Amino acid sequence: MAELTRAAYQAVITDRGYGDITTQIAPASDFEYFYAEDHHQQYLYKLPNGYRCHANTGLALPVVSSS
Repeated sequence: MAELTRAAYQAVITDRGYGDITTQIAPASDFEYFYAEDHHQQYLYKLPNGYRCHANTGLALPVVSSS
């Protein structure tokens, strides 16, 4: 699903002149997991308006189906 989603959004942003998505997608089992510090846990619950993406394209992610 991650690969399908990336490919679908890449098509949208390419059509608008943006470059390639460079995020690596790998199995979670390949990495050790660490919880964030307490002040990051449940961040949007604590600060409902507290996040603003610094790289907003304004382009919606298309609906993707894995079937």
